Amino acid sequence: MELLERSPHGAFKTLGGVWRRGLAAVWDEVFTYNNSRKHDRYSYWLEGPGGLNKSDLQKIKTHVEQLEYKPLISIIMPTYNTQPEFLKAAIDSVLAQIYPHWELCIADDASTKSNIKAILTRYQERDKRIKIVFRPINGHISAASNSALELATGDFTALMDHDDVISVHALYMIAAELNAHMDADLIYSDEDKIDERGWRYDPHFKSDWNFEMFCSMNMVNHLGVFRTSLIREIGGFREGYEGSQDYDLALRVIARTPPERIRHIPFILYHWRVFESSGSYSTDFLDKAVDSSRRALVDYFESIGEEVEVTGGFLGYNRVIRPLPSPAPLVSLLIPTRDRVDLLRGCVDGILNRTDYPKIEVLILDNESVEPKTHDYFKSLAGDERVRIVKFTGPFNFSAINNFGVQQARGSIIGFINNDIEVIGSGWLREMVVHAIRPNVGAVGAKLRYADDTLQHGGVIVGLGGVAGHSHKHLGGTEPGYCCRIQIPQYLSAVTAACLVMRRSCFIKVGGFNEKNLAVAFNDVDLCLRVREAGFDIVWTPFAELYHLESASRGTDMAPEKAERFARELMYMRTRWSEVLDNDPYYSPNLTLDSEDFALGFPSRAKKPWLKG
Repeated sequence: MELLERSPHGAFKTLGGVWRRGLAAVWDEVFTYNNSRKHDRYSYWLEGPGGLNKSDLQKIKTHVEQLEYKPLISIIMPTYNTQPEFLKAAIDSVLAQIYPHWELCIADDASTKSNIKAILTRYQERDKRIKIVFRPINGHISAASNSALELATGDFTALMDHDDVISVHALYMIAAELNAHMDADLIYSDEDKIDERGWRYDPHFKSDWNFEMFCSMNMVNHLGVFRTSLIREIGGFREGYEGSQDYDLALRVIARTPPERIRHIPFILYHWRVFESSGSYSTDFLDKAVDSSRRALVDYFESIGEEVEVTGGFLGYNRVIRPLPSPAPLVSLLIPTRDRVDLLRGCVDGILNRTDYPKIEVLILDNESVEPKTHDYFKSLAGDERVRIVKFTGPFNFSAINNFGVQQARGSIIGFINNDIEVIGSGWLREMVVHAIRPNVGAVGAKLRYADDTLQHGGVIVGLGGVAGHSHKHLGGTEPGYCCRIQIPQYLSAVTAACLVMRRSCFIKVGGFNEKNLAVAFNDVDLCLRVREAGFDIVWTPFAELYHLESASRGTDMAPEKAERFARELMYMRTRWSEVLDNDPYYSPNLTLDSEDFALGFPSRAKKPWLKG
């Protein structure tokens, strides 16, 4: 057993000899603890849509020869006292690559196990593409990675741990992506785990590039591939960030390249070695790894001139807290209603008395309420200068009512609030506003719960059920969701307008809600897609949390008298947004469109480059 007191590399793996892990291992423990990434049918999926058959392998070989651009890819691999069988498996997986234009750059960081040098030397003699440097002094993970980087001559550099395995088509997929996107500076793939028996499990099917998510978790590892010139430009790996050195490297690269040059390959190309005898991580290691991660994130924001606080989020994840400007912008909260004062009273009371935000106005958009108790309630609000009752006459048209409300609003920030929303925590609006005022953000959505505390809205995934569905709907209480996605802020394609905050200027720019074609259903999805089409991001945050009784005042869209209207709205969405609905960038093509629980997709919708043309 390797203890922190005995070896400086204990800071990367305290038990079992697995060395180069860092904060990623902490996050893995979070996933394992919550069992949030377990797919019981994964082995079956690998035999079908997730596997490679003989025909695939032959077509990949043919496509390799046809590639116009065949970049040299340098794989850097620091080693230290690796278990021999796992070291051999790692190197063998590189030797097995279908794509031949690679070099493996190994830096052994003064291993004390005598057999490591012999193993590495034999591999170097076997293949001239394997380069090795034996460091005379132990320098820790960053120094060792830099020694491996000094050997690299390729245009692109891939990071690989010394006991992990890459798939046979991993480097081919990188090369194919570079042929399709030759200006890419950073490429990352999906990954799974592999145990000591070679059994694969626990796949992580990732979002396309999602900076908001990346602030909480290092989704670039693994497999992460960087343009070598950029790594050298920033000075390689920084010492003092051990435990999160790969995260720090990625952050410094991201600061120097636009988002469109960061590419995601939705195929599992990397198998992360995990086995039960590896044990757990010491408190000292966790503290150091988390500290390195947060310092790296603070450094990033300082480098781009943005003031933030980086603190702890869910079970060790990072949380970025942005300040509310002074003076705070006026927020106009629009609440359409038709009677149902029992719901409206709870909604308004939470906003006026349990919301920690300094400047709000509440516009109750009254759509022909007739009950005396509703009008009595309106009169009771007359003395509160923050509240206005605005009359809207006509049949229920959510889009038209809210467009009308925006015309009456005075605030530079608009909040669309259903009358069946209830406040949980006082900071919800502050959290949403600090995102809404960011120049790149067009709309912000909240985490909404049913009255029984199960999840009602974890953001919107477009394409589910043909048009759109709510992420992780009905998930229990504090459960983390797939890869903890219900616990961390992220970019999404859409969020519900049951509680949506955005800049008035952005709402006007995209034309507001579509009141002609989408009177009731999908109008929020359509709005968000137009916001994204205009170049803005959509943020969903779990740190704005409220109750939503979901259409309690209106009934279900599946009532017979409303079915025809719903069908028309669905058809409009499929016609207007068909290409977008079939390719949500924030939801893996390897996951199902038939349910909202992030289950495996049969078949996969991922496009195989070797089948093109």
